[in-house]
Amino acid sequence: MTETPQGALETVIITGLSGAGRSAAAKCFEDLGFFVVDNLPPELIGTLVDLGSRSQGEVTRLAVVMDVRGRAFSKDLRGVIRDLASRRMRPRVLFLEANSDVLVRRFENVRRTHPLQGDGRLVDGIKAEQELLAGLRDEADLVIDTSDRSVHELRRAIEAAFTGGAGKGAPELRATVLSFGYKYGLPVDADLVVDVRFLPNPYWIPELRDLTGRDSEVRDYVLSQEGASEFLDRYTEILRIVGAGYRRESKPFLTLAVGCTGGKHRSVVMSQQLADRLNAMGVHTSVVHRDLGRE
Repeated sequence: MTETPQGALETVIITGLSGAGRSAAAKCFEDLGFFVVDNLPPELIGTLVDLGSRSQGEVTRLAVVMDVRGRAFSKDLRGVIRDLASRRMRPRVLFLEANSDVLVRRFENVRRTHPLQGDGRLVDGIKAEQELLAGLRDEADLVIDTSDRSVHELRRAIEAAFTGGAGKGAPELRATVLSFGYKYGLPVDADLVVDVRFLPNPYWIPELRDLTGRDSEVRDYVLSQEGASEFLDRYTEILRIVGAGYRRESKPFLTLAVGCTGGKHRSVVMSQQLADRLNAMGVHTSVVHRDLGRE
């Protein structure tokens, strides 16, 4: 990760799809000690960062919440980010998203129109915004999908990624290992996806069926299966290579999704094992079991 120059602010830009949780994220950053500014035009971000950097320590952490202002929004914001990066003051970008069905329900629940809807339908506005922000999403440091996350789960994800911050002794790479069940769909915010359905399913063992991967009996069963230890050893080496690449590319966040059929047994065990190995590498890693308890 690029080192923050002396006196520069730790800056985060919070952006993403309308209805995906920007307001909830802003409240979390306030609780983490960030000075939060909402609805700032992109061209004023650089000025705000400069002012904060000259505040003699009164402002050390800045979070700017950005929403769609017009068709030039994405291009303007990306230009500002590159300008700050050229001055070694590059902000980290958090991009929030959710699937279209969830966004539709959220807008209907609060009886609001989409900012890009115009005279069209709600789904037209959502699609237009997804297309407008596609490039910015691809360049974001961290993408969080809030489709299946509660406000509390979003808060935990932000705290795991941003507690400490650049230049404050935080690890240079942070990771989230997410277990999931394929029957409930792929996590769309994953950088890497691992399928552990090659291991025998404890569901078919009567005495293990009602237990979970957090129970020692299930853990011992899964890890004793042929190929389990070899997979963990080899994939750990892959993660070393990926982690080194993320650091070189100044990508400080990695989301690794580990899936089995229902997200209850194998993926829970293997997620914890991989998280332990990442932590042993010096990567600050949190574990989220997305579908545990759904069965």
